[in-house]
Amino acid sequence: MDAITEKLTLITQNLPAPIRELGVSLIDEKCYVKLIEQLDFSDTECVKLALSKGLGIAIVVGGSIVKVPQIALILRTRDSSGLSVPSYILETLSYLITLFYSYRNSFPFSTFGENVFLSVQDIVVSLLIFLYGDSPNPSRRTGDIGLLTGFFIASISALYSMSLENLAYLQLATLPLSLFSKLPQIVANHKAKSTGQLSAFAVLSQIIGCVARVYTTSTEVGDPIVQAGFGLALLLNLILGIQMVFYWGNVPPAAKKKAVAAEKKTVYPTEVEPIDETLTQDYFLTNGRQRRSKPMQRVDHAEGSSKKWERKVD
Repeated sequence: MDAITEKLTLITQNLPAPIRELGVSLIDEKCYVKLIEQLDFSDTECVKLALSKGLGIAIVVGGSIVKVPQIALILRTRDSSGLSVPSYILETLSYLITLFYSYRNSFPFSTFGENVFLSVQDIVVSLLIFLYGDSPNPSRRTGDIGLLTGFFIASISALYSMSLENLAYLQLATLPLSLFSKLPQIVANHKAKSTGQLSAFAVLSQIIGCVARVYTTSTEVGDPIVQAGFGLALLLNLILGIQMVFYWGNVPPAAKKKAVAAEKKTVYPTEVEPIDETLTQDYFLTNGRQRRSKPMQRVDHAEGSSKKWERKVD
């Protein structure tokens, strides 16, 4: 075993300079030497830091695609039933606040980077909910999309120019924001007894991501506000996950109404009774075939009578 370790250390101690610099930037010089160059995993702190960095990078990469299945589902079905607009708007604000707060505090990008991608994807989902919503008026949908786009642009500009002190207060506000961002979706699912077009992949990914984030923030950041936010988000995502299991396969009421309306509009061809070709002409003549009635003829009546036409009887 020692011989194998010696051979491996010869490789790890001579890695290209860019790789070594990247490793040192992630887990500082001391831990890099211990874990990579010496392959010594006895230092618990270094192992925890390396694990946290690895999880953080995985979350950032996963965060770049976590809502893509939800977007694809809406575009494919052209239906956003079951999705709560307030939930996505509040969730987007929570992501944006955490993003700017972490950036201004110079936290490692691996501890908050997924918020960049999640914010963008949530904005897209919010706009799609309006685009494929139940509003029958196209001009109103366009107006709502324009207002929502302006709201998000204004929010990003305000957060970018805000002082760090005010961002700290807003970071505290992410706790109730996280709560209220999930509650409308949870309540909507409960009322409809269905999760509608909610993506199971997105919910499961958020549960896993929150578990990992609770660990990474406690290891690298140590900010109790950020940790509490991820803890609350984990609890609420678990509730959504339980609803996904209980309501799996249920169709939301809005989708049922659309299906019924579409069925009513469908014109089915009338069934024509087939004619028995073995029957003869005599059969039809002797079994109630009506004879043509004679045409109506004009008959003169006495003056003042309103009747001018009647059927002449043989």
